[in-house]
Amino acid sequence: MDDAKGVAWVRWKSLIFKLAVLIFLTGCQPAASSQGFHAEVKQILNGREFEVAGVPTQPDLTERIRLEGIDVPDVGQQPWGTAAKAHLEKRLFHQTVRLETDAEPRDEIGRRLAYVWQGSVLLNEALVADGYALATPHLPNSKYDQRLARAQERARVLGLGIWNADQSMRVSPAEFRSQRRR
Repeated sequence: MDDAKGVAWVRWKSLIFKLAVLIFLTGCQPAASSQGFHAEVKQILNGREFEVAGVPTQPDLTERIRLEGIDVPDVGQQPWGTAAKAHLEKRLFHQTVRLETDAEPRDEIGRRLAYVWQGSVLLNEALVADGYALATPHLPNSKYDQRLARAQERARVLGLGIWNADQSMRVSPAEFRSQRRR
């Protein structure tokens, strides 16, 4: 009977060890994203909008994407609007990106509102950090608001892009569009 208990104990310890190793190894793996999907950027429309192909629900069509949580100078706001579009084109054109949505996945005109990932880089945040965009909260979508606000503060302090003291943007993109509508 003691031999049987000893064998059972060894098997039990072996099982516990294997489980511990399995838990350790799976914990070391990068987490698979359960959110979002990958798509290829086909066209840049302006500094915050582009079209992608490969959307799971409509693989043969393109879909219009608007970067969430940011506002970008209008193309008519020179030189910042053109610079923002050129920068987005340089970073995204013909690239495959991961699109992640928040609580409200579409805006009032049907564009997909997305956070765009290039590997581990959140593009929305990078545009703000480089001074090409403003952090603009859009409730109920607020997943990355704090990251975007920190990036904006960094760009402002460093005087990057729209925050450059020699040629700063004096009117927000929203105000610029409002003035043009009058």
